[in-house]
Amino acid sequence: MRKIGIILFSSLILIFSFSCESANPFGGPVYDTEGNLKIDSLKIAEYLLTTPYDSLYRIHDPSGVVVIVQEEGTGSRPRNNNVIYTNYVGKLLDGTVFDTNLENVAKENDLFVETATYNIFQFPLGSTSSIQGFSIGFQRMRSGSKGIIIIPSPYGYRNQENINRIPPNSVLVFEVDFLGMD
Repeated sequence: MRKIGIILFSSLILIFSFSCESANPFGGPVYDTEGNLKIDSLKIAEYLLTTPYDSLYRIHDPSGVVVIVQEEGTGSRPRNNNVIYTNYVGKLLDGTVFDTNLENVAKENDLFVETATYNIFQFPLGSTSSIQGFSIGFQRMRSGSKGIIIIPSPYGYRNQENINRIPPNSVLVFEVDFLGMD
């Protein structure tokens, strides 16, 4: 009886030791958030040194997101689940425009799609309907503000390769006009 107990106990240990999930259940490398934040912080620091922006002030969020306020709004700061309304132009650090909700900017940068609708972009703050860096950046701005949000790759599109016009691990720069919120 004691042998059976030992065999069952040993079997359970073997089963549990091999059934534990690895950090990436699909195999392959695990995304290195901390490593990419370190790399991106150097890229952002260099970018800020070489790219002059007129600003009232800058906010360096602990996440690594940088908010450059160019025009201060008079509204309050949003909270999670507030719906944000904004116009934006998304760029890479080299100035290449990769996305916008403004038709004239899309046309100027060969991004215009005849069947697309160019409306004010709206998203609930803290939701997954936009990149995480948008929520981090807009939380630091007042409604009615205009500015720049610089987003490290872990809070943008990470190392995804299927994003049109955005290379993997890209720092993103958004010119935003925070129109309002609900």
